[in-house]
Amino acid sequence: MTLVSARELVTDAAARGTGIGAFNVIHLETAEGLVRASALAGLPVILQISQNCADYHGGLEPIALATLAVARRAETPVAVHLDHAERPELVDEAIALGFGSVMFDGGALAYDDNVAITAAVAERAHAAGVYIEGELGEVGGKDGAHAPGVRTDPDEARAFVAATGVDALAVAVGSSHAMTDRTASLDLELIARLREALQHSGREGRAVPLVLHGSSGVSDAVIADAVRAGMTKINVSTHLNGFFTRAIRSALAADERLVDSRKYLVPAREALAEEAARMLRLFALETAAVAR
Repeated sequence: MTLVSARELVTDAAARGTGIGAFNVIHLETAEGLVRASALAGLPVILQISQNCADYHGGLEPIALATLAVARRAETPVAVHLDHAERPELVDEAIALGFGSVMFDGGALAYDDNVAITAAVAERAHAAGVYIEGELGEVGGKDGAHAPGVRTDPDEARAFVAATGVDALAVAVGSSHAMTDRTASLDLELIARLREALQHSGREGRAVPLVLHGSSGVSDAVIADAVRAGMTKINVSTHLNGFFTRAIRSALAADERLVDSRKYLVPAREALAEEAARMLRLFALETAAVAR
């Protein structure tokens, strides 16, 4: 296969009434593991690079070019997406680098400021043929910047989409970023109302898919219920990072003389791949993928 746009993957999943996994890249080994997961599951995947990740690598270009290269060599459809960009110039850089989709996160801004800046960014993205995700209703857990308990109002969501022209919308329905236990409770009734509100609200009357951020803190069963209620793009990072890190700890504990990082990164990459593959099947509503 070849590199595809998240537009294709999200639209197809929405039409099927299933979910699509969007997993965060931290470094090259993550990207390789996630593409391996897609091959194991026989399902497409979205690789996401966040603003935080770009800053960690000293800029977007190094990790972006590596991830795009890995995606182009994949056996399955793989998209590369910019996640949680709070700086409009980072969105412009991602577009120039060849990303097929981007997210501008104005969730911490006042509503009018969020609308104005998101609309301007969306106009530039669409001029380049790039799919854009926005955020309305702050998703918790980001270093205290987002208030807990916030929920996205369906009427406001409809107005926001009409004013900004975004193609997909991240909404606040109970999840929180960076959770290491899977205990978050989602408002399934609100998800259904949001889905209905955005059914014909997009450009040219198209439906605007919903995006669930902070999915690491949500159990398998609740995620599956959320997909059935109307969630389409399911973002995961912390949960998969745990599998990667635990495998490294195990390898180092087993051999204190180990110094070749490849010897412990290979099992870490495989552990991440196996769990990400299971989650892709879960989001596709393959019931056998639910953890027991």
